[in-house]
Order: sequence, then C-alpha cells, then structure tokens
Amino acid sequence: MSYKVLSIFGTRPEALKIIPILKEFERQSHITSIVCSTGQHQEMLQQVVDLFDVSLDYSLNVMMPNQSLSQLTTRLLFEVNRVIEEVKPDLVLVQGDTTTTFVGSLAAYYNQIAVAHVEAGLRTHDIYSPWPEEVNRKMTGVVSALHFAPSQDAELNLLKEGVSRKNIFLTGNTIIDTLVMALKKIKTPTHLTQLEAEFQFLDPRKKMILVTGHRRESFGQDFKNICLALRRLAQLEDVQIVFPAHLNPNVQGPVNSILAGQDNIFLLPPLGYLSFIYLMKVAHFIITDSGGVQEEASYLRRPILVTRRLTEREEALSCPEEAVVGAKVGSILAKSQKLLHDVAYYKEMSATQNPYGNGHAAEKIATEITQYFKVPYFQIYNIVRKNTL
Repeated sequence: MSYKVLSIFGTRPEALKIIPILKEFERQSHITSIVCSTGQHQEMLQQVVDLFDVSLDYSLNVMMPNQSLSQLTTRLLFEVNRVIEEVKPDLVLVQGDTTTTFVGSLAAYYNQIAVAHVEAGLRTHDIYSPWPEEVNRKMTGVVSALHFAPSQDAELNLLKEGVSRKNIFLTGNTIIDTLVMALKKIKTPTHLTQLEAEFQFLDPRKKMILVTGHRRESFGQDFKNICLALRRLAQLEDVQIVFPAHLNPNVQGPVNSILAGQDNIFLLPPLGYLSFIYLMKVAHFIITDSGGVQEEASYLRRPILVTRRLTEREEALSCPEEAVVGAKVGSILAKSQKLLHDVAYYKEMSATQNPYGNGHAAEKIATEITQYFKVPYFQIYNIVRKNTL
C-alpha cells in the first residue's frame, strides 16, 4: 500500500531543509510524494529546486506587493486548503517557522490530516522575537503528530511543553544534509572554476565579512543601525564586506541609501545556494540574523555575530553571550573588530561543535514516517484523532 505525503514549503530555507527528505522519499516505494510550493520566495526558491532536481506538483502564487501578514495568511490558507482537498494526503510535512509552515499545518488540521513538523521545538520564549516565527512554530507544534527535533535543546523544549516523548524524534538538522550535498558540488572542477570567477573581485589580502539580513522584527531603525555599523566597519583598510541583499523593500531601502557606493562594500543581489556556501567557506566571519546561516556556520566552523536580541539556536554558537550582538552600532563594531584583530578570541568563536548531526537527518525522518504508516500505530492514531476532534 502506498501512502501520500504532501510536503509544503514557500521560502528558500524551507526548501533547502525539505529537499533531502524528498530525496529519501524517492527511495521509498510505499510513499507517494507530492510537493507544493507556495512561492513566498519565488525566484530564490526556484534556484535551489532546479539545483537539486526537484519537481513541483503545485506552484502557488500568493505574494502581492506590500502584502500584510494577515493578507498573506488569508491567501495562503485558501490556496493551501484547496491543494489539500484535491490531494487528500495521509500526512502533511512542513518545516520550520514561516507563515507557510503555520498555514500548512492549520489547513491540514482543518481537514483532520496528521502533520509532521521538521525542525520542531526551537524556542526563544518571546513571542515577538523572532516575529512572527516564534508563534508560527509554537502553533504548528500544537497540531503536529510527529515532531522532528534538530537538537537536544529543541527536544527538551517540546518535553517541557507537554509533548509526548513517543511523538518526538531527535534527528539532527536536515540543513546539514543539504550542506554536505552542496559542498560535494562545489568541489567539482566545473563548479569551483565558475565560483572563483564569480568572486574574482575579492581581494585575498583583505579579510572578508559576509552579511545577511531579512528579519521582520529588524525592519526600520534596527536595520538602519546594522547598515550604519557596516559602513563604519568598511572604513578599516584590511576589511571587505559582501552583502547579498534580500529583495524585500524594507531591506533594499536602507542598504541602498546607507551602503551603496561605499568603499570595501560589495552589494550583491540574492545569490544562488552554491555561491552563498562558497562565500561562507572563504569568509573570515559572518554577520547575520538568519537561523539557517547559524546552523551552516556551525558545520563550517565560521564565527557568527547575530544581529538579533535573542536566538533559538544558541547551541550553534560557541559563546552565545558574545555572539548575539543585537542591532546596536557599538556592539556590532566592537565584536567585529575583536574578531578581526584578536587571534585568541577568533579561535574561541570558531570552536563551535556542530550539534546538528552528520548529514543523515533526512534518512532518520523518512524512517520514522515509514514507521508511522505501519499498522497498528497509523490506524490507532487516526481512530483516536477522529474521536477527539
């Protein structure tokens, strides 16, 4: 018997973390895999889908100019519900903490279909940091049947919230699976030659700082502060800053008004995944508000400065109290200069032990989903579910 699993994602980070699981599903004769993209990151997402040769069964077009979270959520719920009603899956798979994740799990719940949550249990315990991601993942957890925790910290958070231990599976993080695949591609002569040519503008005599930023809670003055810190940092002669800027107007505005035309700052459009991983490998350190970049950097042993008040991935940082700098100009400058010029401090911040596994998280997840579909657990779960809703 074949069971239908509907995997839903909308952003590039979601796709990167679900793709290894889709590859595992291809090896499972008893799983029919259906893939739905909501298109939250249309162009950026398509690049990784093509890179890893993934076929989309449904491609939604939910994004509108200057769309509010309420408008996005409403459009997503209608469109995702339509897909679920058509597919009638046995399980809906979602990842992380985006609006797509929350809406996908909610639509599955409304249709009384079990939810599997990849990267479950991440918490800052502050519903406005990150916003709206903290609430998205908590509400997704409420309706999930299977919780795939990427780390022991995440597993403990779920247990504290009353999730049954039998529904939690410590798997590691699938981003390491994807990163391992990407690193293999980068090492091939063709890709390596292309990447070296793409970034030939970099000066090997200078230390390169890689920057990303996209969090909603940072929009406004906080993001301007980050840009002001970068402009001052770029005045150091031994520094070059590479900033692939997110397409969101709330990012593009401050970046272009504060950083455009500055010496030692290279503003780039969003990069392909292989290009970005290549830059991470050659960066001296990274300034970011991205959770996924924190995870990847822990595997690559690259120091991170996190431009947020709180992070749900402290286990990815060797010194969380040092690495989380927020959006204060002084803090960003002080920690950056220390990483640039204090060798002992740099080594300390590079000493992170990767807590997210060895690249076999997707295999573990696919195995647990297979077990879930076996009799009698699958049938018993569904009988209980229908009697209690």
